[in-house]
Amino acid sequence: MPAPPSYSSEHGLEHLPPHFHGFALMHVAMRRDAARLRAAAPAWSGAGTAWWQRLREVIEWHHTSEDDVLWPGLRRRDADFDAQARELHEDHEELDAAMAAVSTAIARRGDGLVRAAQTFEGVLRDHLRDEERIVFPVFDRLGERAYLAEERKVVSSAPMRVMTYLQPWMFDGASRQSVAHVSATIPPPVRLIGATLLNRRYERTLKGILK
Repeated sequence: MPAPPSYSSEHGLEHLPPHFHGFALMHVAMRRDAARLRAAAPAWSGAGTAWWQRLREVIEWHHTSEDDVLWPGLRRRDADFDAQARELHEDHEELDAAMAAVSTAIARRGDGLVRAAQTFEGVLRDHLRDEERIVFPVFDRLGERAYLAEERKVVSSAPMRVMTYLQPWMFDGASRQSVAHVSATIPPPVRLIGATLLNRRYERTLKGILK
């Protein structure tokens, strides 16, 4: 029997099936923003505080929706996933602690932020690597139609504040091919608002971290 394919978003999405791209782009965006935080931490001025709050909200929603919506859906469709889901939940708790440490350092005007940002990036990268190793083969076994049905449930669970940030955040720096794959799953009116009004709001938020 041939070995299952090894999937990862760490070095680009070209080799991932198209229906993986929405989930994978969120992971790419998290790594990108963890690197932005690390770069900004040594000279933190407070201008990026609102940006960090939005990032933390998106990550918290992402892994809460996995624990509450996506993992139960995958369990129902793939019996082998159950034990692995418990392992991922423990990773989420470690990531929550790392984000709390960043927020504490920011509240202290950047005191301790360099170390907190480095820890957060390391925990995040390790978690995403482990998560993809576990869940991407499950996505593959499910196939496009079944997986996207579960993904729609996840997206519909997003609170409005996250929903209005998600599309421009995911598409920031993404390849045209990935944007096209994901856009095909978004209703045209929502896609248009995301590319115009919501993207302008997102860019204003970015100014605080990219200075």
